[in-house]
Amino acid sequence: MITFSIITCTFQAEKEIQRTLESVAQQTYPHVEHVLVDGASRDQTTTLIEAYIAAQRMQPETLHRTVYRSEPDKGLYDAMNKGLQRATGDYVLFLNAGDTFPQTDTLEQVAGAVGEGEVLPGVLYGDTDVVDNTGRFLRHRRLMPPENLSWRDFKWGMLVCHQAFYARTDLAQRTPYRLQFGLSADVDWCIRVMKMAEQKGLVLRPIHAVVVNYLDGGMSIKHHRSSLKARFHVMRTHYGLCTTCAVHIWFLIRSFLRK
Repeated sequence: MITFSIITCTFQAEKEIQRTLESVAQQTYPHVEHVLVDGASRDQTTTLIEAYIAAQRMQPETLHRTVYRSEPDKGLYDAMNKGLQRATGDYVLFLNAGDTFPQTDTLEQVAGAVGEGEVLPGVLYGDTDVVDNTGRFLRHRRLMPPENLSWRDFKWGMLVCHQAFYARTDLAQRTPYRLQFGLSADVDWCIRVMKMAEQKGLVLRPIHAVVVNYLDGGMSIKHHRSSLKARFHVMRTHYGLCTTCAVHIWFLIRSFLRK
């Protein structure tokens, strides 16, 4: 059976982290490693994480494993790189504080997409629902993943949410996040993982299910302008300046036509 490394990076996340911890703990799939990387929070985040770990130790029947460290970092994507270094599962998934799995058997559904004995797909990916800070459903994510995903598709936007993108750990560890891309380092990372999968002849497989409840109002939304600039830089790097400009002109035309 395949194994999952779920990486959760936190900083001052006392209001959000508990429901993420509980969501991971409630997964019925047994082969789970939860890698928690905290950026030296000064609120109650570390206290909540330590209580979660202590509670796990009181349940010797669980096969879930937790890896935890709290230390200063250089921001979210530096913390994610630290998490990647510690991951040992077949697939790695990033689940931010406040994000949750939609069902207790979500990981079982994802694992079921991989046939017994087959070469592991390069990426497993699914759909995303957006929720508020109480977990209430707000909407389906506007961008929908295609049936046959390619790294080339991301020139039209991030068609798969970062938290719905399960990357083979060996690929992910060879493509760490590049901090110079700021808040769009996740877009760059997904593209590079998919490129490497293509080079190795590995398939990208859809799950055909909602695999994450994404907390509305992430960092890229809070810092929208700087995120857009960084995303343009990412797209220019992977698709060239002409293609990137042409796509953005189409975005402007489409936006105008929708008014």
